Amino acid sequence: MSALTGVDSTLGSIINLNPPGYYIHWGFILISLANLLVIVAMLIVFVLALTLPFVHSRRTHRDRATNGAPDGAPVAGPGTASPAAGDASPAAGHGVLDEDEAGLWTATARNVWLRYLPPDKMLPDSQPAYVASWIYVFGVLTLMSLTVVIASGTVLALEGPVWWHTSSVGLFVNSLHLWSVECFFGFMAIHLWGKFWMASWRGNRQLTWMTGAIAFLVSVFEGFTGYISQTNFDSQWIAFEAKDAMNGAGIGAFFNTMNFGQALMLHIVVMPLVIGLVVVVHIVMVRLRGVAPPIEALPEHLGEPDGPASSISVSSTARSSPGSPDFSDAGLAVEDAATSGAGS
Repeated sequence: MSALTGVDSTLGSIINLNPPGYYIHWGFILISLANLLVIVAMLIVFVLALTLPFVHSRRTHRDRATNGAPDGAPVAGPGTASPAAGDASPAAGHGVLDEDEAGLWTATARNVWLRYLPPDKMLPDSQPAYVASWIYVFGVLTLMSLTVVIASGTVLALEGPVWWHTSSVGLFVNSLHLWSVECFFGFMAIHLWGKFWMASWRGNRQLTWMTGAIAFLVSVFEGFTGYISQTNFDSQWIAFEAKDAMNGAGIGAFFNTMNFGQALMLHIVVMPLVIGLVVVVHIVMVRLRGVAPPIEALPEHLGEPDGPASSISVSSTARSSPGSPDFSDAGLAVEDAATSGAGS
């Protein structure tokens, strides 16, 4: 702590943003010198932005609007159909970069996204038949519980501790937040158990498994900061007991469990952002690789070279139509993983 204190004092002496203000008083105008310098700098930048030429490395917006038409050629105006409208090339429809887009990072990112995560993977309208099992439901239940946790926690953060301790509505929202957290951890634990015994890291799904495990570990710390942010006797006792554990682990220099403001900001700002990022990455990985099939799935149902790739799936129409085949057999219930995105 002494080293950090010395660094803080040194930086504070070099960069002091709180000196006594110097003001300019001219008639009814009273303005600080710092604000006057900022306004002058803004005016200079504004004039330069209007006058300095912009460096173009590619076609200008006018060239793109006219599709590179030479001088004198008709230009598509309002109400006039552009020659390129409705006449896009097949390459453009599939996200292939043209000559002018080859160096644009937005076009590159778009094409990488469409290559690995096309719309039929991100927002599929059908699922493999083997997901018709309750064990596959707990991942979605975990996401729904997380949604309720974030929504109720946002209300609690906006209203403050006095509201959730004294108001009847605050007590209800506080209880809703607590029980949604309980459901979140319960559903996530069952989800992790199911995926562990299913060996869901198969089929190049290691990153999917690891992001799920990281989300669980981060959520544990998020729950801990929530417990010490309750502002009641329970939170005080937990904070006092955890202080020694944090100091013994060497974390006490960075995280003081007795500091309510630090714990609250970690709970409502930092940790939710981390959890949200990890969950988004986890969902994208699930869409990229597809949900893990049952272990008893045969090789030919996974699109492996040993057998023909099956593309059997069960839709609502197929289930309800009379005379439809029985998909209860594991060999017929598994959709081709390459079709659903598992073989990417």
